[in-house]
Amino acid sequence: MKITKKGEYALRALVDLALNYKKGLRQVQDIVREEDIPEKFLEQILIILKNAGLVKSKRGIGGGYFLNRSPNEISLGEVIRLVDGPLAPLGCASEGSSGNCPKEITCGIRSVMVDVTNATAEILDHVTLTDICSRTRGLKERRAQTLMYYI
Repeated sequence: MKITKKGEYALRALVDLALNYKKGLRQVQDIVREEDIPEKFLEQILIILKNAGLVKSKRGIGGGYFLNRSPNEISLGEVIRLVDGPLAPLGCASEGSSGNCPKEITCGIRSVMVDVTNATAEILDHVTLTDICSRTRGLKERRAQTLMYYI
């Protein structure tokens, strides 16, 4: 599994929306500036997220985007699958791929890749946007303390 730029940007945009969850609407330009995501690419990603029901938008003056669900209800696994597809490093190890390979039952490589897929899913499906926000805030606080120490 490799997370594409689209997947990375989708996660970063959602984390930005989660960090600002109680502040209301977030304009595309604010996300672009904060997360350094190309604007046109972000707009395409937000459409995907909107069509999937993860975000909503309000048009017009004062409009923007906001999370459609609580940040603790959106997992990284859900977002990555939506944007980048299956979590499996090999196609034959994906959910529902059974029967696609004649060596499926005896293939040791596939067996290991299924384990990798399951372990990856176990982690990504249990880490939510709320968890990432907590980590982000903690890292920013530590960074600020480090900078203050050296002044």
